[in-house]
Amino acid sequence: MDILIKALQLILSFSILIITHEFGHFITAKLFKTRVDKFYLFFDPWFSLFKFRRGETEYGLGWLPLGGYVKIAGMIDESMDTEHLSKPAEPWEFRAKPAWQRLLIMVAGVVVNFVSAMLIFWMILFTWGKQYVPLSEAHFGLEFSEVMHQIGFEDGDRVLSVDGEMPETCGDLSQSVLLNGNCRVEVERAGVRTTIVVPDTFAQTVLEQEVRGLCALRIPVVVDSVLAGTPAAAAGLMRGDSLMLVDGSEDAYFGSLTRRLAERRDSTVTLVVRRADSSVDTLGVTVDANGRIGFYNCEPTRWIRPSTHQYGFFEACPAGIGMGFDILGSYVRQMKLVFSKEGVKQLGGFGTIGSLFPDTWNWMTFWFNTAFLAIILAFMNILPIPALDGGHVLFLVYEMVSGRKPSDKFLEYAQVVGMVLLFGLMIYANGNDLFKAIFK
Repeated sequence: MDILIKALQLILSFSILIITHEFGHFITAKLFKTRVDKFYLFFDPWFSLFKFRRGETEYGLGWLPLGGYVKIAGMIDESMDTEHLSKPAEPWEFRAKPAWQRLLIMVAGVVVNFVSAMLIFWMILFTWGKQYVPLSEAHFGLEFSEVMHQIGFEDGDRVLSVDGEMPETCGDLSQSVLLNGNCRVEVERAGVRTTIVVPDTFAQTVLEQEVRGLCALRIPVVVDSVLAGTPAAAAGLMRGDSLMLVDGSEDAYFGSLTRRLAERRDSTVTLVVRRADSSVDTLGVTVDANGRIGFYNCEPTRWIRPSTHQYGFFEACPAGIGMGFDILGSYVRQMKLVFSKEGVKQLGGFGTIGSLFPDTWNWMTFWFNTAFLAIILAFMNILPIPALDGGHVLFLVYEMVSGRKPSDKFLEYAQVVGMVLLFGLMIYANGNDLFKAIFK
C-alpha cells in the first residue's frame, strides 16, 4: 500500500509537469498561428489509451509514461516524422515561422514550468507558511555523521557561522559545507570557539561514501513508550526513563545511541538509566538483528520549538519566488558534483524520484515536490542537448546570430544523436535504481 501511494503521487506530479510543460509549447504555437497536430500525455507508440480530436489537434493519453509531447507541424522532433520536409513549407508550419517566433515556442515549455513552480511555492507559503527548526534550537548541540567527524566536527558542537554567516537550519548548514568548497565553520565546543576548515574534496567524499545525512539536532534519550514483547520490555525499561550510560560510556543522546546499538547487533548492552522518581538503575538489554531494543523516544518538540513563518497572500508571492530561485541556484551548483565518478553512481531514475514522496498522502509535501521537480525539469530541458528544448534553442540562436539556418538533414541527425544520449542516460539511471534495490 505504501508503494502504491508513492506511485500515485509520482504519476500525478509527473502528469502535472508534463501537461504544463507541453501546454507552454502548445499555447505559444497557437499564438503564432502554427498548427499543432497532437497534444499527448505520455507516449503512444503503436496505440493510445484514448484520444479525441478538436479542431486541427488530436488530444490523447499514451500508454508509455516516460513523458509527453506536442507534435507541431513542420518541426523535426522525437516523432522523427520527416515526410513534410520534401514539400514546400506551408505558412502554418513551424519551419515557415521567423526564427524569433520559433525560439519563443521552444522556450515556452521551460518558462511555464518555472512559473508554475513559483506559483506553487507562493500558494504553499500562503497556505501552510514556512515551517522549519532553527539552529538556535540546538540546545544540546548537533550530532554529526562519520564523514563530518573525519573533518573535525564533534557531537555536541554548536554551529555559530559558515564563512561569517549563520545558517538557519541543519539543511542550510549541510548545503553550505557541500557546495562552498574550503569554507570555514565556526563552532562552540564546551564553551570554546573552534574553527573547522571544510576541504575542497569534501563533497566528493560524501558522494563516494553515499552519506544521506550530515547533521541533526541532538535530542536526549527519554523513553516515551516501550513496545510489548521486545528486549526493552523484558529488561524492565519504563516510560520516563532517561538514558545516562551505555556500556559505561556517556551516551545520553538519541543519534549516538542508535549508532551504538547498530554496532552491537545480536549482543547485550548495559544501560544506566535515571527513573522518573530520580533513582538510578542498571539494565542488561539484548539488541536485535536490526539494531533495536524496542522503545519510542519522546517527541523532539519536548526540547525543540519549531518555527512557522505565516505569510499573507501578497507577502507570500516574493517569498515564493525567492524560494524558487534559491532552489534553482542550489541545484545548479550541485550539478558540478554529477560530473565525477562518485556523482555518476548517484544518478537515479523513477525510483529515486518516487522516493521523494512520503508513503502517506501529504498535500504540502506533494506540492513542494511537484514544484521542486518542475524547476529540475525546466533546468534539464534548457540544457543545450539535441532532442531537448535547449538543443533546439541552441540551433535557433546560431541561426539568428549567423543568419544561416542549419540544414534539415543536420537537424534530423542531431535529433537522433540526442535521443540516443537521452535514452542511454534514462536506461543507466533506472538501472542504477534497480541495482540498488536488488543488491542494497
